[in-house]
Amino acid sequence: MPKHKKTIAIIGAGLGGAAAAALLQHAGFEVQLYEQAFGFSRLGAGIHMGPNVLKIFRRIGIDQKLAEISSKPKFWFSRDGITGKYLSRIPLEGYGATYCTVHRGDLHKLQIAALQPGTLHFDKRLKQIDDGGNDVYLEFEDGTSARADIVIGADGINSRVREILLGVEKPNYSGWVGHRAVIPADKLKKYNLDFEECVKWWGPDRHMMVYFTTGDRSEYYYVTGVPHDAWDFKDPFVQSSREEMADAFKGYHPVIEALIDATDEVTKWPLFNRNPLPLWSKGRLVLLGDACHPMKPHMAQGAAMAIEDGAMLARCLGETGIENYSSAFKLYESNRRDRATRVQTVSNANTFLLTQEDPAWVYGYDLYAEPLKSEAIA
Repeated sequence: MPKHKKTIAIIGAGLGGAAAAALLQHAGFEVQLYEQAFGFSRLGAGIHMGPNVLKIFRRIGIDQKLAEISSKPKFWFSRDGITGKYLSRIPLEGYGATYCTVHRGDLHKLQIAALQPGTLHFDKRLKQIDDGGNDVYLEFEDGTSARADIVIGADGINSRVREILLGVEKPNYSGWVGHRAVIPADKLKKYNLDFEECVKWWGPDRHMMVYFTTGDRSEYYYVTGVPHDAWDFKDPFVQSSREEMADAFKGYHPVIEALIDATDEVTKWPLFNRNPLPLWSKGRLVLLGDACHPMKPHMAQGAAMAIEDGAMLARCLGETGIENYSSAFKLYESNRRDRATRVQTVSNANTFLLTQEDPAWVYGYDLYAEPLKSEAIA
């Protein structure tokens, strides 16, 4: 009989899952990627991809492609949201790769294109997992099933894989919402104001992060963090309005007022988080990204941490092989927990780059240059 080819199943084809799949394939592994959505479209919002991520994207050949379609700010400005006073001016160059701001959908499209044909399977909502010891049985709600040697849960804050590892537990509502809107840059010309390429406006208890999402600067995007009483969030987001935005930022700087005035459509997203997990893996199952260490988006590093997770997991499996997956998982957690926890803590505190500081610990990080903590290998 032919020798069984070892297979890795990834649940969730978001930015972290797609990155893990491409990086594992680059390392020579057989990967199947299962996504519950029926397909992808250019929905969502803007996203930051710092030099720490671009160094990873070099491995799968999409770093230059990403830079070509992105805005490439030279500075991160922090400003007082009411007076406009500059609080910090942080250089974004000099960390070994480009700093990009881009539409999430455009980035995701590049990632999916980097996968081998036949890797991605849509409409695969996970129903059940059975780790039988020798392999893992996956059952999906469409009636299909699959088997894999190991399973990576990259399925977000409401991870089904996490539930199987740790039981059902709702995430914690943070008490904040984020408003998201994309504005055609042409609409801003009439205001005769300076709309900077990457700026975070800070108020006493809220903020607005603003940046371009395309290389030609045709789109300007903002996302907020605003305190909000809890409600029963039945959907990932709800529609907001220009009027609600104006009320939330009443008395703020004229640039913020202009952005709100130029807004045609804005959505409102509850921000959730979880307490640090007691474990990242069990048996043949392992977690990454928001399934493992979700955080408020205030540091613009949530997706970056998921991508770093995928790269480190691929690196560790490359060291040990799938046969020694238990050692790989321990090695992965040993080399990711401290950094992910630090970023999670700073992001949740919402203090990053508020004042002049050196972000080299974030952007200068090169995952492949870091020596592995080998003590975790059994």
